[in-house]
Amino acid sequence: MLLEYIDAAMRKAKYEILRDDHSYYGEIPGFRGIYANADTLEKCREQLREVLEEWILLRVSKNLNLPKIGSKVLNIKKVA
Repeated sequence: MLLEYIDAAMRKAKYEILRDDHSYYGEIPGFRGIYANADTLEKCREQLREVLEEWILLRVSKNLNLPKIGSKVLNIKKVA
């Protein structure tokens, strides 16, 4: 379920080539603060995925909600 959620988020990612240094910039709309910048598109994708994974873990650790992506939802449930 977690991997499906991450994959769905990554499919929403938007990338662009920056004019000043021709590096790649990527972000995921609806995921505030999730972005990456790298020399190649592949590296940018890898960094973006890493940032997303860390962001998810941080939000889960703080019991914060995660955005819904289509039909994909990660519900945080408190356990004893």
